[in-house]
Amino acid sequence: MRTERVATPIAFSEADIAAIRFGVDGLAPAIVQDAADGTVLMIGYMDDTALRRTLSSGRSWFWSRSRQEYWCKGETSGDRQWVRGVRYDCDGDALLVTVDQDGAGACHTGARSCFYRAFGEGDGDGDGDGDGGVSVAPAPG
Repeated sequence: MRTERVATPIAFSEADIAAIRFGVDGLAPAIVQDAADGTVLMIGYMDDTALRRTLSSGRSWFWSRSRQEYWCKGETSGDRQWVRGVRYDCDGDALLVTVDQDGAGACHTGARSCFYRAFGEGDGDGDGDGDGGVSVAPAPG
């Protein structure tokens, strides 16, 4: 029996927010990773408001570049993300959001991860079976 997930706000300071270097478009890429197994689920874009909403609400908020509006992941699909942590990189220009993922997955196609296609694979989904359900493992190195 699965327990209901709870949105947990993430503590932050104004100094943390000030450390983020948003691009000329006012956005920073936000990589979303499964907190349980490390799978890269998706990438979205956050501005100052989306980042603050994410931290304050414990849910993933993004700025849609195509629709020019804010969206909370899963509000229409039911594939919600429950934020467990947010980090920023050494340059302050990229975000890493770790989440517990509900539903089928993070991708609007129904796949668990948006990164289900690999170069050099015939069917385009990276595993040869056409289902788009590949987990993304860290690159060797």
